[in-house]
Amino acid sequence: MAVRRAHQIIAIGGAAFSAEPKNFALDRYILDQAGGDRPRVLLIPTATGESDAYIAKFYAAYSSLDARASHVTFFQRTPALRDLVLRQDVVFVGGGNTRSMLAVWREWGLPDVLREASASGVVLGGVSAGAICWFEQGVTDSWADGLHPLDCLGLLQGSCCPHYDGEPERRPSYHALLGAGRIAPGIAIEDGVAAHFVGGALERVVTKREGARAYRMSVRPGAVVEDPIGAQLLPKI
Repeated sequence: MAVRRAHQIIAIGGAAFSAEPKNFALDRYILDQAGGDRPRVLLIPTATGESDAYIAKFYAAYSSLDARASHVTFFQRTPALRDLVLRQDVVFVGGGNTRSMLAVWREWGLPDVLREASASGVVLGGVSAGAICWFEQGVTDSWADGLHPLDCLGLLQGSCCPHYDGEPERRPSYHALLGAGRIAPGIAIEDGVAAHFVGGALERVVTKREGARAYRMSVRPGAVVEDPIGAQLLPKI
């Protein structure tokens, strides 16, 4: 049996299985971190309101990657969450409305279960809402009037902004929030890029798009600073 590494979190900036059904390199990367054959992967699609179409795309993608896929619902009959989550090798959180997702999770006590799962070696990951949720703060479009900072779970320090190159308002909004002191320094992740954290520290950045990357974001007197992080290009799956 493969030895499971504790406290692995893989945050994808955008363009996971649902956006690019012809390239599952990032999804394959997440599964590979679990070790072993036919890893068990659980989708948590709360942020989309448990969209049937999104769930179907997940099953199609992860079944093609020879994973044992399942999902959990909060808007129908909800199973015993601790038992379900701790049986998994990977938990994948989908994109959508992060604020509403976290409110539902907190009502059901899921954040504590996810922390326990991470400590036991379950790989945590996700895209967009499923990327920022692990940080202390994230840049979210959960509100209709623009991008806002949002307090998240705090498994990772600092803040995260996904879709850094994929949505034109992301970069200037993150800069403005940082410059105004409304959000902590952190990491910006472009579409097609994943930041892999182990034990709370960034271990590597990987991408399925040549030239795509992530950035460490900081604030100096009078300026917001982007420090590019080189990304390893993954083979196309």
